Amino acid sequence: MALQLVQVNAKARDDAALGRFWADALGWAAAGREPGVTHVEPAGFAWPNPTAVCLDVVAVPDPGTVRYRVHLDLATTSPAHHAGLIARLRDLGATPADIGQGDVPWTVLADPEGNVFCVLEPRDLYRDTGPIAAVVVDCADPRALARFWGEAMGWTAHETTGDHVRLRSPANVGPYLEFLRTPAARTWWNRLHLDLAPDRGDDKAAHVARLQALGAAPADIGQGDVPWTVMADPEGNEFCVLARATA
Repeated sequence: MALQLVQVNAKARDDAALGRFWADALGWAAAGREPGVTHVEPAGFAWPNPTAVCLDVVAVPDPGTVRYRVHLDLATTSPAHHAGLIARLRDLGATPADIGQGDVPWTVLADPEGNVFCVLEPRDLYRDTGPIAAVVVDCADPRALARFWGEAMGWTAHETTGDHVRLRSPANVGPYLEFLRTPAARTWWNRLHLDLAPDRGDDKAAHVARLQALGAAPADIGQGDVPWTVMADPEGNEFCVLARATA
């Protein structure tokens, strides 16, 4: 019994504007499901489909008070694609970001609301991931946290080092989920977290109990009475278990 990674959830002051940015950036479609929520997904996407991880942009009164340790890495296929994508993202409203990365082959940008993401130089590893190469989680112990998430979702490890662990869906398609050792406290903004969902017909309460047995804990972020369950992984990163997939 495993949960499926449905989407990355992003907080915004203006969900429609940020949703349009990311739809244009990824070459996907944006749709407002309800007031304050803009969903971004590939055209024709139908869940469950492990070939893509969608994006839900949710308006909150003050997203500046929300800080998560998740960011996106975007894939490119050639030097020309890398340069062209950066130029297009700048035209869409992205700006260069300095997070102390130094001289690296990838490019660090911030979206129009200040969320930092990376545009990777061409790498063979990410040629079949789609526009999102990886969802990256900063952590203190990559191996331990990857074990938790691998058991939570049934994903398998593709590379493990002392500072980095890479997971992918058992179908070996779609973006990677990567855990990167980051000992220092983050000094830059990202307001993204992961949303998981049970297969249709599964008991959400049973999934929540299993996650707690794996080391997760209930979390109160002021969500009130909602149909999803907010939890924190063993390093305190909040995530949500949806009542059902909405992608």
